[in-house]
Amino acid sequence: MSDKTRMTYKDAGVDIDAGNRFVDIIKPLVKSTSRPEVLTDIGGFGGLFSLSTEKYRNPVLVSSTDGVGTKLKLAFQLDRHDTIGIDLVAMCVNDIIVQGAEPLFFLDYLGTGRLAPEAAADIVKGIADGCKQAGCALIGGETAEMPGFYADGEYDLAGFTVGVVERDKIIDGSSTQVGDKLIGIASNGLHSNGYSLARKIVEERVDGGLDAKLDGYEGTLGDILLTPTRIYVKTVLNLLRDFEIRGMAHITGGGLLENLPRVLPQHCRAIVQRDAWPKPAIFELLREKGNLDEQELYKTFNYGIGMVLVVPGDCADDILTRLRGLDEDAYLIGDITLCEEGGPLLDLV
Repeated sequence: MSDKTRMTYKDAGVDIDAGNRFVDIIKPLVKSTSRPEVLTDIGGFGGLFSLSTEKYRNPVLVSSTDGVGTKLKLAFQLDRHDTIGIDLVAMCVNDIIVQGAEPLFFLDYLGTGRLAPEAAADIVKGIADGCKQAGCALIGGETAEMPGFYADGEYDLAGFTVGVVERDKIIDGSSTQVGDKLIGIASNGLHSNGYSLARKIVEERVDGGLDAKLDGYEGTLGDILLTPTRIYVKTVLNLLRDFEIRGMAHITGGGLLENLPRVLPQHCRAIVQRDAWPKPAIFELLREKGNLDEQELYKTFNYGIGMVLVVPGDCADDILTRLRGLDEDAYLIGDITLCEEGGPLLDLV
C-alpha cells in the first residue's frame, strides 16, 4: 500500500527557511566588505561590479580560484569555523597579487549536507575578514545544501577572485636578471598546504595529538594548525607604489622548490640560502616526528616563507626596510645567477 503522506523539501533534508535565515545573518558581513564599485546587494542572481574606465589606461583582468584542502578537517574536528574563510580568500588573492593585480571582488561556494546557519555564518565571517584584509569586495556566492552528499558537520569551500592590473605593469618574472636578489616574507605557519601529511604526523606520532602544546606558542597544536593563512596583498601593493619588483612567487603546494622556478626565465637560476631565515617550531616538530627529509620539507610546506620577491640588487635593502616598517618579517634569502643550459632553476645551498 502506498504512503499518501504529503512530503516537503525539508523532509528530504533541505531547509529553505534555514537558508533564508542564513542570508539574513550574513548580509551585514557581506556589506562590510563593499567597495564603491559594487552595484548590487546580496541576494541578486549575479553580482555587479563597475570597472571604471577613467581609472585605468589598459586594464587586464586577472582571476584565480582555489579551496582550502584538508585543513577543513581540522575545522570539523575542533568545531571552529570562523577563520577557515580567511584561508579561502588568501589562497586566491595571494595568487593574483604575484602578477601585480589588485583584487577587486570575491565569490565563494559552500557545499554542505545540512545547513547550520550559525556555523555557516562563522565561515562567511572569515571570508569577509579575508576580503577586508585584501581590500576586495565579497559580492556573491552559492550555498548548496545536499543531504547525504557530505557527512554531518562537514562541508567544502571554493573561492573565486578577480583583480586588475595595467597591461604594462603585469609582473611575470620575464624581466628578472642575473644579480637580482630574493626577498622572502615570512609565513605564520603552514598556511593551507601540507595538511594531509601534517595531520597524519600529529595524530599518529605526537602524544596528545591536537591537544598537545608546543614550546614558544600559545594554545594547542590544533590552534597552531588552524592559524589562518597570511594575506600579502596590501603589503605588496604598498611596495609596488615605490619599488620595482620583477617577479613574485606565492609559496603554496610544492613549496619553494616548485613555486619559485615558475616565475624565473630559463636563463636564470635561484640560489636560496637555507639558513637565511628562522624556521618556525611547528615545522621542526613535523620534521622530527615525521622523520622528514629536507626535500620533503621544502616541497610539501612553505617552511617559513609565504611569499618570495625577485628585486633589483640595488633596491633590496630599501625594500627590506620598508617591509620591516610594515611589520613584516622579511629576509634576504638568495640571489639570481646564470643558469647553465639544462641545469636546475633552483639550488639550495
